[in-house]
Amino acid sequence: MTKLLTGLLLALAALGARAGEITVSAAASLTNAFKELARVYETGHPGTHVQLNFGASGALLQQIVKGAPVDVFASADQETMNNAVQQKLVRAAERRDFARNRLVVVVPADAKAPPPSLAALAQPQVKRIAMGLPASVPAGRYARRALNDAGLWQAVAPKIIGTQNVRQALDYVARGEVDAGFVYATDAALMPQDVRTAFEVPLHEPVTYPIAPLAASASTEARAFVAYVLSAPAQAILARYGFAQP
Repeated sequence: MTKLLTGLLLALAALGARAGEITVSAAASLTNAFKELARVYETGHPGTHVQLNFGASGALLQQIVKGAPVDVFASADQETMNNAVQQKLVRAAERRDFARNRLVVVVPADAKAPPPSLAALAQPQVKRIAMGLPASVPAGRYARRALNDAGLWQAVAPKIIGTQNVRQALDYVARGEVDAGFVYATDAALMPQDVRTAFEVPLHEPVTYPIAPLAASASTEARAFVAYVLSAPAQAILARYGFAQP
């Protein structure tokens, strides 16, 4: 009887600890905004700890597929979240769009003649272009589609330097290792001393960010955190980092 009671108490203690923890996997472009969101959420929910995991949306999804203990997933595109739904990792009814962004081309701050358009990226003076790997990085997929739509992919593809996420593309431009890079407007705004925006990339689809609790999550905080991200105070924080409402 004593062993049974001890086991029950340990189980309840573990459940209580789990209730106060949440792991959020979020797209790399959300890094700064979600760090602040997590701090504010923890302040309003004493005893709760938000563990953040950032990376390319596709890479994060693969981590979840392989069993990573994630409670909430925030993607930088709809396609990745669609894949999560198809694999029954999240429930379609629980996904929500919470932010919108813009894709831009940035150049080093001291660039003498930044390209004014996608067509200019095909010119000989532009030799190296940083872009997230389309297979796993939504910004890379948006960029490739834009170049395909403009009939420029074949001319620009040999110049592409693939990156693991959009922040790596930003870093390459900031360090002057490439002539240009595809990033989000919110990323470009983080380094005004090191990069400048050359132009906004024309897209046929908006850059929207969906969020959802994981179907397998046992955390009682998962849905509460998603609701918080959709709330007016959280939206105000996202707006300060340059994100628009969806």
